[in-house]
Amino acid sequence: MREEQPGMRTGSELQRRYPIALLLYGVLAVLCWFTVGEGTIVVFGKPVELRLIPMLILAAFALRTVLVHQADKIRHDGE
Repeated sequence: MREEQPGMRTGSELQRRYPIALLLYGVLAVLCWFTVGEGTIVVFGKPVELRLIPMLILAAFALRTVLVHQADKIRHDGE
């Protein structure tokens, strides 16, 4: 059994914060979509819409949050 370290969050606290985190990622994505200009840049020789770059970064953070949540659920089911 692991010892709880100071600053570590418990499973119930993470469960409560998970939907809030996903909602905030959605709000940030909407704000990025409407505030970033409509320019294009060239990435690997292809034009990419400028507003897609922060959306991709937010999607990566959201994916990380989902994976950490799933790993925490698996970890707590094993105990």
